[in-house]
Amino acid sequence: MTSQDEIEQFLKNFKLKLSVFDVACVGRAKNTQTLLDLEMVPSMRTGILKKLETVDYCEGPLEETFHGAGNMWVFGKKMNGVEFYIKIAMGIPNQKTICISFHVAEQPLQYPYKV
Repeated sequence: MTSQDEIEQFLKNFKLKLSVFDVACVGRAKNTQTLLDLEMVPSMRTGILKKLETVDYCEGPLEETFHGAGNMWVFGKKMNGVEFYIKIAMGIPNQKTICISFHVAEQPLQYPYKV
């Protein structure tokens, strides 16, 4: 299992890179539909990414071979009674971070570090 220190280090690095290079989101239909359904603008999604914490961790790092974005990490976040499934990666050096998934969770998520 991934340690809390490893998760904290990933989030620290991810947020730092996010603040410099922003985020590129994969244009999957359910990601876009979630923003439309919940009347969210992309900057709101970025705000949620900036607030991820160790307790929001679900799983990872997972190998990612399709986008060349580095290992994927899965987090969940509940807001206004809605649970979001969030899959992110660091991305290519000196380019944007990657948000592979950002949509309403299709099943309950497991949070190994949430009390």
